[in-house]
Amino acid sequence: MLDAVTLRLTEGYAAAAPALNRALKMVLALDVSSGEAGYWLWLAGGRISQIIAMELWDFESWYALAVSQVQFSRERGALTHLTFALNYLARAHILAGELATAARLVEEDHLIAEATGKPPIAYTEMMLAAWRGQEQEASGLVEAISREAAARDVGRLASLTAYASSVLHNGLRQHDAACDAARLAFEREPMGLGSHIVPELAEAAARTGDVALVEAAMEWLSERTRVTPTEWVLGIEARALLCDGDAAESSYRESIERLGRTRVRAHLARAHLLYGEWLRRKRRRGEAREQLRTAYEMLDAMGIGAFAERARRELRATGETARKRTIEHTVELTAQEAQVAGLARDGLSNPEIGARLFISTRTVQYHLGKVFTKLGISSRSQLYRALAGDADTIPPRYPVGAAPPAARPETSCITAGSDGLSPEVGPRSLGIVPA
Repeated sequence: MLDAVTLRLTEGYAAAAPALNRALKMVLALDVSSGEAGYWLWLAGGRISQIIAMELWDFESWYALAVSQVQFSRERGALTHLTFALNYLARAHILAGELATAARLVEEDHLIAEATGKPPIAYTEMMLAAWRGQEQEASGLVEAISREAAARDVGRLASLTAYASSVLHNGLRQHDAACDAARLAFEREPMGLGSHIVPELAEAAARTGDVALVEAAMEWLSERTRVTPTEWVLGIEARALLCDGDAAESSYRESIERLGRTRVRAHLARAHLLYGEWLRRKRRRGEAREQLRTAYEMLDAMGIGAFAERARRELRATGETARKRTIEHTVELTAQEAQVAGLARDGLSNPEIGARLFISTRTVQYHLGKVFTKLGISSRSQLYRALAGDADTIPPRYPVGAAPPAARPETSCITAGSDGLSPEVGPRSLGIVPA
């Protein structure tokens, strides 16, 4: 892995892609049950292997590694590593359009922070707020984390704040601000973050008429598609093409088709939105309604608020009114109630839930009592139906009925701030560490 990363940083993407692919395959094939060597290799390489997967636009490998890292960290009791694993997995769920699951993972990070006395990691919470279109919360986190990044001269962290800012501003149709933020991140070219940053850059640059910047994004994407032509990167490249007329329509359709074969559903929904906006500008209102309706329904269901509102306004401009989603008898669970309810639904016992969330069995029972009252149910077996559509994809910490494994002491081999690239950085007052 280190050889492949070194090659990427010194020789560029095309030269390093074969080595990065080999390194990723080796990690995915690693047998962690083979003894201490396998254990430490897996734990130490967890984050860097996910960065490699993101660099290669390989969402499935990234997700598989993230899930495995969470499960492995739980089983070993490696709480510091678990906080990073939860945040990486939450980021994957955000791009998959599963923001409710991402929010639960962020909340679990907060619970661990409370239990251990360490600050939570802030950057995924910032990304989540940006994708939700929560302008005040996201802007506050971007500002705070940007100050911390500047004070400690951590370029990767600065790139993450710029990325979150570009998502927020694209959703709010503030494309000039989105373009400025995305350009800052793009110029740094942080490894593994291009798959996040470049879609924002291409959209913002196109909307502001910055042809040179769109061409730069296209050149960057083309270098990737030539050597690692995944459906994810090809889908993003198709919607970034500089063209009009029949060629533009073909590109939009190709983007939707390719992204539809991936789990990156947040960008699939946005591809429908961009195509619908283009159709409306071409005065093809009937066809535009179809795309915009699909985009609105997907984005609204995902909780991607600002982009959903953008789709709703575009749809209204075609003559169709889309109602904002309303739920009769809305039930508001607190963050911890939602955590407890989700784990109980997935079959964990009260002691198991307590071990997962670092709370007592009595506290678990207290929260479940409140959940039952709010949801109007009387047994755990009814939780699945009551919480339908919000399935947690995190594997249980250990099988139902089994005793929890003994926690394995953490050692300095996995430092609090290590991300495989910046070992000198650790959590600070804001819980800010580079991804």
